[in-house]
Amino acid sequence: MPIYEYACNDCEKQFEALVRSDTVPECPNCHSKELEKQLSVFATTATSSETAPTAPSQCGSCPNFATCTID
Repeated sequence: MPIYEYACNDCEKQFEALVRSDTVPECPNCHSKELEKQLSVFATTATSSETAPTAPSQCGSCPNFATCTID
């Protein structure tokens, strides 16, 4: 069962939901089913002496990030 992030179109609450394939999620605040799935980001961990990696460009698909033309 994957965890998805949603934003409610009615009350604008953002939340995460564990969703089974046969269920329709609803907002825990107002119980609306008018939801918009959000783009999820993943977390990284690092020790205090390390820094977390950053994304190389906006989309990460360009072979040469310096000349990327995607805005």
